Amino acid sequence: MNQQTELFSNKALKDMIIPLFLEQLLVMLVGMADTLVVSYAGEAAVSGVSLVNQFNTIFIYLFTALASGGAVVISQYIGRKRADAAGESASQLLLFSVIFSALVSALVLIGNEGMLRLMFGKVEDDVMQACITYLRISAYSYPALAVYNSGAALFRSIGKTSVTMYLSVVSNIINVIGNLIGVFVLHAGVAGVAYPSLISRTFSAVAITFLCFQRKNGVTYARRWIFQWNVELMRNILKIAIPNGLENGVFQLVKVALSSIVALFGTYQIAANGVAQSIWSLAALAGVAMGPVFITVIGQCMGNRDIQAAEIYFKKLTKITLLLSSVWNFLIFLLTPLFMRFYALEPDTKQLVIWLVLIHNLFNAIAYPFSGALSNGLRAAGDVKFTMYVSVISTIAVRLLLSWLLGVVLQMGVIGIAIAMVSDWVVRAVIFFWRQKSGKWKTFQVI
Repeated sequence: MNQQTELFSNKALKDMIIPLFLEQLLVMLVGMADTLVVSYAGEAAVSGVSLVNQFNTIFIYLFTALASGGAVVISQYIGRKRADAAGESASQLLLFSVIFSALVSALVLIGNEGMLRLMFGKVEDDVMQACITYLRISAYSYPALAVYNSGAALFRSIGKTSVTMYLSVVSNIINVIGNLIGVFVLHAGVAGVAYPSLISRTFSAVAITFLCFQRKNGVTYARRWIFQWNVELMRNILKIAIPNGLENGVFQLVKVALSSIVALFGTYQIAANGVAQSIWSLAALAGVAMGPVFITVIGQCMGNRDIQAAEIYFKKLTKITLLLSSVWNFLIFLLTPLFMRFYALEPDTKQLVIWLVLIHNLFNAIAYPFSGALSNGLRAAGDVKFTMYVSVISTIAVRLLLSWLLGVVLQMGVIGIAIAMVSDWVVRAVIFFWRQKSGKWKTFQVI
């Protein structure tokens, strides 16, 4: 083993993976708690928050895509032992994130009512007012969200994932306490839920930015880099971020289209699909948490031009992802009947939920590690256009069209939607596994 390979010992990998997993789990649990608290603010508030969160997710994915592009560049410079260039890249990511998110925030604040009426024009007036209130307050938090993602990209690139985990703990505590005060003490309705999110995101952004200036990290922000536009570095970041953003954008649009298809299947299937999706999100945590690990490890290996180490870690991280995903998905499936006790559903609906969870968890364990986490490794190596084309085509041609064919034409309902989803994963898994084995990713350069 060479020096680069020794950099990521089993302990180093564990120290990256566990905090990422716990952070994702915490966010998921707090999200469920938020939903419970919001339900006490009235049906209009619940509906408004639910609808606007679909809209907010689009921008959250855009900011995440931008941060991922920055993480690849930062990781590669760290691998090349160029801490200053890595710090300058992180500073440029912060600069662009602030400008981009401020523009998005301004556009949403100016046209929020028009956007909402265009998307959800048929909803009742009290629901629309809840949507408008929640979106306006949410839009103020976009810059904070983007700034936090930029700082998180830096810390994940240097392997200090525990920092973002601890910040997430404090931030989510602020959010939950704020929601309780806003709903039960101030009786502020949807605003009582929106302002705590703004406050907690602002806290996270300020805290992580402060930490990113600490020299003890090795890779830091610097004022001289933040206020100076570096065209080459920005181009390298956007070279990863734009394909990532397009891919995520198409995925979100297809999700909206699939929601419309599910709405055709009747109340009990819609209810079963909604409950199953909340369990799916929990089950998918292992695979999702491994994505940033692939970016950091493969990015540093490729930055150091250590192709042999990159090959070793592709195999090692894929095995770890398969093991974690298999154990976690199996555990969640075993707990699903217990979860069902908390839902006031008909027996047929509960049985359908269990079938949906079985289909999802089986393939999330064996296919998603290749279609999801492994693809992040390819992106970290610079193979971004190929992964984008495959993901976009598969999402439309397999997930969307097969959902229509199985769900509507063959009248399989939400079972057909689930089969289409896992088929999309299998197609991508096969192609990305072949791509990794072909070695084509070795020829790309990000920096």
